[in-house]
Amino acid sequence: MTGAEAVLQTAAAAGVEVCFANPGTTEMALVNALDRMPSVRAVLGLFEGVCSGAADGYARMSGRPALTLLHLGPGLSNALANLHNARRARSPVVNLVGDQATWHRDADAPLTSDIVSLAKPVSRWVRESREAASLAHDAAEAIAAAQEAPGGVATLILPADCQAGEVPGPTRPILPAPAPRPAADRIERVAAALRRESNAGLYLGGRALSARGQLAAGRVAQATGCRLFSETFPARFERGAGLPRVDRLPYFPEWVISFLEGLRKLVLAATTEPVAFFGYPRMPSRLKPEGCEVLTLAAPEEDV
Repeated sequence: MTGAEAVLQTAAAAGVEVCFANPGTTEMALVNALDRMPSVRAVLGLFEGVCSGAADGYARMSGRPALTLLHLGPGLSNALANLHNARRARSPVVNLVGDQATWHRDADAPLTSDIVSLAKPVSRWVRESREAASLAHDAAEAIAAAQEAPGGVATLILPADCQAGEVPGPTRPILPAPAPRPAADRIERVAAALRRESNAGLYLGGRALSARGQLAAGRVAQATGCRLFSETFPARFERGAGLPRVDRLPYFPEWVISFLEGLRKLVLAATTEPVAFFGYPRMPSRLKPEGCEVLTLAAPEEDV
């Protein structure tokens, strides 16, 4: 079995079903492995930004990790804009980036680049494999890292000779660590604040905007009278019959200031304090009303 086959068998065992690919010469072993492994479906993208955007969308909507297959540093660079979006959305995306053969690196061929430095700004986890025997384990760690709360982009760099090298076989998936629960005393403090304050808002992001999260938020609003509103551009926002009304925070800062006017308590549920998208003259960066207390019910990495 080749290192590439071991990577894909490990990915399939971890629940990965699709790979959005724009490969080149340094990924041929992975292309051959995709042909032989129907458990991971290959979807060809004619531009790397399409691959990264598709992987982001798939991961948001399915909740499962998606693979991209990219060609060296230039291919990864072409994918960066939508990988930025995936990072902000905390989408479980795993980039498989082919690299020059280990013995060819010193030749400094025209497409050789510092892939690690290109990957770091959009990735929560980056690894550069250096031997075929470690590829399956590296893939298992990448997939687990992408799924660990709150989720994000993992980038695994695979030299061509390591992909083609013989290995014993795949490795078992690594279960991502579960999201930590918010401390009970913090929940009690937030509950007490919502009971006391008539002009409070519950600001929802992440999994708080799942149907289950919104129904729970609706019960809180019914019991306390607090307002419900969401991030301006949520990663995923379930809607449908029976769900409570959840307003969306406006985009322009002057509209946000008007929207939040008079609020005395702002409770964060899997999101962070509202800020302006850009620095506008005579507008603050942080948009909560003066005198409004910000309380965190659950941070993005916690079990909201």
